[in-house]
Amino acid sequence: MSVKDIKVVILAGGKGTRFRPFSFVIPKPLMPIGADPILLHIINRFKKNNISKFLISTGYQAELVRAYFGNGEKFGIKITYLIQDIANGLAEAFVIAEHFIGTSNVTLILGDNIFYGDSLKLSLSKKFESGATIACCKVKDPERYGVARVKDGVVLEIIEKPTKYISNFAVTGIYVYDNSVINKSKQLAPSARGELEITDLNNLYINDGMLKASFLDAEMAWMDTGTFDSLYDASSLIKALQSRSGNLIGSPELTAYENKWITNNELKTQLNKNNPYEESLLKSLD
Repeated sequence: MSVKDIKVVILAGGKGTRFRPFSFVIPKPLMPIGADPILLHIINRFKKNNISKFLISTGYQAELVRAYFGNGEKFGIKITYLIQDIANGLAEAFVIAEHFIGTSNVTLILGDNIFYGDSLKLSLSKKFESGATIACCKVKDPERYGVARVKDGVVLEIIEKPTKYISNFAVTGIYVYDNSVINKSKQLAPSARGELEITDLNNLYINDGMLKASFLDAEMAWMDTGTFDSLYDASSLIKALQSRSGNLIGSPELTAYENKWITNNELKTQLNKNNPYEESLLKSLD
């Protein structure tokens, strides 16, 4: 099964309490990084790997998210929605998204994590048939993260915010699983806080020796945009890259055009020159 058979589940149902008062009127997935919302940057990263089927799990202000993205047609993709009013753990996503996943493999990504660079693209482009893969990033302060102990590319254990050093490979918010993840998630018992934990799910793969690590290189940018400071940092990075190259970063329309999912004329009919973003997009097409 190749990367083209992988579907993506994006968890974007949080209330964005750390963005208040702005999140009272703007849902967290629509917070801007440069000219595009957070969620568009996430979607575009996968589109660059020819992945076009997404499920967005929303809850808070779901109608605004849906109004913006629609069915995904204007971006050259297909979007399915799932309303999750009460979050019962990350692993629950595989149970309630079973119909969407079908017989495919699946990637789960947190809706406030963005990635920029080629190493993630290269790792996702490899053949993926069985087991699971987590994306890890070398950090200088591993005590702040969930950390993986890895040997020969196989994850031996994951410890949340370790008090003693086991490695400096932080687990980022992106996970790739084979289709058995659905049944594995159904087997999980709720934790002490009443949730189906992603850690417990990963441990099932670890026990079978089937959890592998994919490493982001030093040129890969990974940002958790869950605070005002991190959102500003991400916006500054994107602005600097766009100013230097003259190319739009995170444009799903442009990626869809480059992948020939939509034509030049189809894209142009959606645009006008009413804002700087659309002007830049039209220049990129020309």
